[in-house]
Amino acid sequence: MIKRIVFALATLLCAATAQAQTVRMATTTSTANTGLLDYLLPKFRSRTGITVQYVAVGTGAALKIGEQGDADVVLVHDRESEEKFVAAGFGVKRRDVMYNDFVIVGAPADPAQIRGMKDAAEALKRIRAAGSAFVSRGDRSGTHLRELQLWRAAGVEPRWEGYYLSIGQGMGTALIMAYEKRGYTLTDRGTYLAYLKKTDLQIMVEGDSRLNNPYSVIAVNPSRHPSINHAGATRLIDWLTSDEGQRAIAGYKVGGAQLFFPSAK
Repeated sequence: MIKRIVFALATLLCAATAQAQTVRMATTTSTANTGLLDYLLPKFRSRTGITVQYVAVGTGAALKIGEQGDADVVLVHDRESEEKFVAAGFGVKRRDVMYNDFVIVGAPADPAQIRGMKDAAEALKRIRAAGSAFVSRGDRSGTHLRELQLWRAAGVEPRWEGYYLSIGQGMGTALIMAYEKRGYTLTDRGTYLAYLKKTDLQIMVEGDSRLNNPYSVIAVNPSRHPSINHAGATRLIDWLTSDEGQRAIAGYKVGGAQLFFPSAK
């Protein structure tokens, strides 16, 4: 009997230790598609001994995973949705961590003639007027939500038969489809750069302040979900926003180009 009790306690202790050494993160496709997480997370594990298991989805889906307590921390990029998540009591310790920007990319022929425009909303309006193909992620991701904001600013509905394609997929798939349809899409610059060898899409519109793309890291609220690994989530947040973590973010490059820029205060 005593041996069985000791064994059971040892098993529970091992399970608790394993949980403490693992953090579950829900994040956006851009952090995975660019290779950033494969670069950062081994550095965090080397420093702390903590393994981060992540799922990469759109920001809306990542926040929903956090709401349900199926993640310990979220790394996302839609400020309005983040603020609602925290205000509703689902998240705590929201910190700015990095930024990049969105760009509108398209086939080299540029059928809507938007190359070089600085007003992203007007560029979308011109794409709509030309009836050119436009691929939307359509997945409530941070990218999709920013696209919808730009359509509202343009004052037009993003609907035209056969050419506005809402695919409900990640950024990589959207880029490939825009390439195949010889059309346009809105993308974060990092994923675009990571996919340069897979398409001939070119940057058409950049530099509009509405294309700024900040990322935040947020711990799931332990008062909502007491079983989460809040201590591990806090250590990840602290590392990402530390001098070491920020240098690591700045040091990640693809083809010599820096994809993300540190922004922790």
